[in-house]
Amino acid sequence: MSSADISSTTASLAYTVPPANGVRAYQKINVDPISGERENNFSRTNYDVVIENVRGKEDQDTLDNSGFQFVRSPAKHTSFNNDEEIEKEYYPESIDLLKKLTGASRVVIFDHSEQSPILLPITSPADSGEFTAIRRQRPGVVDDGPQNRQPVAGVHVDQTTKASIARVHRHLPAEDAPRLLENRFQIINLWRPINVPALRWPLALCDYRSVDPSKDPLPVTLVYPDREGETYGVTYNPNHRWKYLRGMTPEDAVLIKCFDSVQDGSVAVFTPHTGFEDPSTPPDAPNRESIELRALVFYD
Repeated sequence: MSSADISSTTASLAYTVPPANGVRAYQKINVDPISGERENNFSRTNYDVVIENVRGKEDQDTLDNSGFQFVRSPAKHTSFNNDEEIEKEYYPESIDLLKKLTGASRVVIFDHSEQSPILLPITSPADSGEFTAIRRQRPGVVDDGPQNRQPVAGVHVDQTTKASIARVHRHLPAEDAPRLLENRFQIINLWRPINVPALRWPLALCDYRSVDPSKDPLPVTLVYPDREGETYGVTYNPNHRWKYLRGMTPEDAVLIKCFDSVQDGSVAVFTPHTGFEDPSTPPDAPNRESIELRALVFYD
């Protein structure tokens, strides 16, 4: 059976449950040496949702209407084994691709390190630093270091508005940041499978048109020893429309909008997303491997 023959799948997604009494949600970054976990004051509940397979109709979703966009664009760099080579070879071609697809005048990819996004107790949060995330699914392996990053199994958005503005100040020269913040800017992730098709633990994306931005995102404070960051957990909404591109190959990529400074209702502002266990996955499918770049995208 080809990927296009499956119109949808039903899977269980983990949504954030806010802490009681309206207190702010938080997660500490450092692992507790006794429990081996990162302290937080929120929980998660799983809900079964229908996830539409958009194979054959990829063009219906764009960064502006849905918050994400699939593209067929094989990478010239294909090894993804050496950090220096990724920065030297994959970064420039990814910047060119982002400029081509968005019309942006300037794209800045966050500095390269291997870290993982939010919100499972065994992972590092998405706002934890500058990174390229390389994830290789290793069943039974604890996600406790750069070489063991696992697919993320919780609905999240990498950046809040406050965190996105802070990223501009963190990654751009001080003399450039005020001018860049005067115009539209975005944070866009570029995600693609590497080495093998992503049949096992694929990526699900929520159409922004089904999101209630006033109720669904839950700011989560990330507590560091010397500072605080912020990301979004996502609370359950039965109106959410979930989509995925079944059997994404290394020749496929998806742009995921995590922030847009245009917030007048005319375009998607962010994209809730998560890895998920697809019950239609063939039993002999290889474990997923993927790479994700995050970029600041600026417009004149």
